[in-house]
Amino acid sequence: MTTSSYWRLFATFFKIGAFTFGGGWAMISIIEREIVDKYHWIERDDFLDLLAIAQSMPGILAVNIATSVGDKLRGPKGSMVAAAGTILPSFLIILAIAIFLTPDIIKNNRVISAIFMGIRPAVVALIIAPVLTSAKAAKLKWKTVWIPFVVALMISVDMGIVSNPILYIILGAIGGFSVWKFSQHNLEKK
Repeated sequence: MTTSSYWRLFATFFKIGAFTFGGGWAMISIIEREIVDKYHWIERDDFLDLLAIAQSMPGILAVNIATSVGDKLRGPKGSMVAAAGTILPSFLIILAIAIFLTPDIIKNNRVISAIFMGIRPAVVALIIAPVLTSAKAAKLKWKTVWIPFVVALMISVDMGIVSNPILYIILGAIGGFSVWKFSQHNLEKK
């Protein structure tokens, strides 16, 4: 990979990191638009697979996605470049806030308070958009759409071990493997 393509990978994730509020979920639709639709670096199905992997890894979702995409495109160097591009804007913004704004200034400044109040609804929309896109791409049917809702409800209600998301990841993997194995077995019979 040439230096210019590493630079493009870095610049793409830097732009995403700099202009997205709301964390990793809010970034997903923007990352998808840049990586899949604009640059055609990977296919939509591959992006959804990388998204599933990134969600199951520990750490910050946006960094996990950037690392996965960078690795898919350019290996370990690409993953470091993409991760750096995602992390650097937040680091610089927090550094500037820490240097120039005290908590009193943030609380008592009407302009800053209004900016953050205006950002909230946009963040909600940015989080809902990738959920709908992922559901559509995963080909969820009315028969199966209840599963994510039930799992989210069970995780949100404190029920001890049953509210542990790791349990649902493991159960989902076992269920997916079982369905695949069953379909393979049926194909072999025919």
